[in-house]
Amino acid sequence: MIKADYMKRPLLIIILFFLVSQLSEAQLWKFKRYEVSGGIGPSIFSGDIGGFSKGDNIIGLKDFSFKQTRFNANISAKYRITQSVNARISMSYGLLNATDERGSNEGRVFEAKTTVFEPALIGEYYFIKNKAENSYSFVSRGKKFKSMFTSLDFYAFGGIGGLSYSVKPNDKLESNPNGFTSGGYTTVIPAGLGTTLIFSPDLNFNFEIGYRYSFSDYLDGYTSQYSSANDVYYFLNFSVTYKIKTGNNGLPSFRRK
Repeated sequence: MIKADYMKRPLLIIILFFLVSQLSEAQLWKFKRYEVSGGIGPSIFSGDIGGFSKGDNIIGLKDFSFKQTRFNANISAKYRITQSVNARISMSYGLLNATDERGSNEGRVFEAKTTVFEPALIGEYYFIKNKAENSYSFVSRGKKFKSMFTSLDFYAFGGIGGLSYSVKPNDKLESNPNGFTSGGYTTVIPAGLGTTLIFSPDLNFNFEIGYRYSFSDYLDGYTSQYSSANDVYYFLNFSVTYKIKTGNNGLPSFRRK
């Protein structure tokens, strides 16, 4: 009986070692719960100036054009609540452009250039997680994976934000008889999809497609009697993320080893 108990000990030690190693690897992400990022990309506007009427543009694809495209830049800070759920504070600056040069109202020749500033609180849910951040060899030594796809995350996001906007019209728009609004403040609902490439233990590269629904129909300074919805715009972002080590007190730590 004593011999049998003695033989069981190595097996128990192996099982315990396996369980502890699996548990520790599953918690590796907690060592870097804070992230900061910056990015740039194109912005696309859909308002009451430019674009095609619904009869000529059933699913809206014809409204996406270079003439309605400008750029945006953003910075953000993120906290990882769980391995799959993050909270993010972001601030975005962008330019929107609306012109009748292409669409169903070319003879109207309205044009507006809008500057926007958007602070937002956003939640992210990762429905596909990479294998890299659960690998001790990657986290500690930066050992690369054979396939890039094992280092990819895919996530959906949504939240709420505020928008400050200022509109610069051309002469035709400014003098139109229906009036012109030069700017204001409103609420926006951001939502979209993104993917993250885990490049190293400290750096990620990201691509994100974001839709913004605004609670205003005057982001281009104008609304039409035929308008059936508020203005919307899109941000496409290419960004770089830096991961910050979590200190023993749970706060960001910038101390090096």
